[in-house]
Amino acid sequence: MQQLRPLGTGIGWRPEIAEAVERMPGIDWVEAVAENVCPGHVPESLLRLRARGVTVVPHGVSLGLGGADRPDASRLTALAERAEALGSPLVTEHIAFVRAGGPLTASPLLEAGHLLPVPRTRDALDVLCANVRAAQAALPVPLAVENIAALISWPGEEMTEGQFLYDLADRTGVRLLIDVANLHTNHVNRGEDPSKALDELPVEAIAYVHVAGGFERDGVWHDSHAHPVPEPVLGILADLASRVAPPGVLLERDDNFPEPAELERELTAIRHTVTRARARATIGAGTRGGVTYAPTAPKAITGSGVEPAAGRPEPGAPVRAEPASGAEDAARQRLALAQAALLSALVAGTPAPEGFDRVRLGVQGRALAAKRADVVAKVAPELPEILAEVYRPAFLAYAQGHPMTGGYRRDALDFAEHLLLAGLPESTETRALREWWLERSGPAPLSRRPGARLARATRRVLLGR
Repeated sequence: MQQLRPLGTGIGWRPEIAEAVERMPGIDWVEAVAENVCPGHVPESLLRLRARGVTVVPHGVSLGLGGADRPDASRLTALAERAEALGSPLVTEHIAFVRAGGPLTASPLLEAGHLLPVPRTRDALDVLCANVRAAQAALPVPLAVENIAALISWPGEEMTEGQFLYDLADRTGVRLLIDVANLHTNHVNRGEDPSKALDELPVEAIAYVHVAGGFERDGVWHDSHAHPVPEPVLGILADLASRVAPPGVLLERDDNFPEPAELERELTAIRHTVTRARARATIGAGTRGGVTYAPTAPKAITGSGVEPAAGRPEPGAPVRAEPASGAEDAARQRLALAQAALLSALVAGTPAPEGFDRVRLGVQGRALAAKRADVVAKVAPELPEILAEVYRPAFLAYAQGHPMTGGYRRDALDFAEHLLLAGLPESTETRALREWWLERSGPAPLSRRPGARLARATRRVLLGR
């Protein structure tokens, strides 16, 4: 099996904590959201870290490998460029779908703005394997894919999470990024046993591990990445580390950042958890915080685990994308229809597809709208400044009937346009909102040509009515 060099202990690099990360002791590597890094303008903080020998791994969130469509070539090219710009030993993405609809369903393309679970069915696995192979063929370094957290379950699933991941790795040679916080989320929300998942998946194919926090509300666990790491998540980390030495472990934090000392304490707890679990591996203890995840002996691995099966690639080996078969096309069609129906129910208010828990769909739909509001506020901070306390309720009301059809910047513009066309009373806030929209909806920077000036004046008159 081709081996990646050990990564060690790391933390998710975010602009808000960039300076703190540079000063933290014992940081061996960092992970940066791939879509937030421009290859020609890598943040100075990441360049300084790289100069010190700190590994940087790009972590993609928008490829949608679990979707029914084949991976977008431009997104794959962008991910490859980021890996090369950062000198990364691998890149990572998610086992999720993030958009649905379009030509396969003859319906409008919808964006989730979030990572949604794929059904653990043979159709979904066939499509995912084909998409992973296409991504592997386009990337200059090995790919690892992450299990995700979910609030909802698909009806009629044919495999457990561990079986699904095992078959994916076995058929493609892809490496796995195991998020133990997501295993805890699925334990609370879907009743899935983390220890059983670890027992079934090929732990030897693990590239590295994510650890993160969340919170529970009304019996639902929300994987927020904005709260401290709870003891049950460290318990699952200990269970995993008792089975295999993880090549790397990384703390994720995306919001509500605490003081650097608090992050350092969480990193210390993660290191100690792994060290103790490795030391106690022979006696198999794995109890944390009153929750027991008893380690069991790992399943014998063939295929992509210990030794690759004949004709199958090793993890990280270059893979040539193969032409699609008629069976694959049919699987894509069936998956496309199912995913479009689910996403439409979540973001466009259409009826819940048969077999889904309507209460949980409501929770997931509200969570998607809340995330949209939060991210739009980050990419367009002028909007909450202009609208003040009106921003959030206005955006949530807008989101109920206006699904995302593009990225978050497009979403911000569409939201502002919606408010202006709704006929807001003339005020200082309305004028500021109108000017903000005009400056960003036309050419950038604003053209001084007569035609462009006339178009802006026309829009200003129309929006003023």
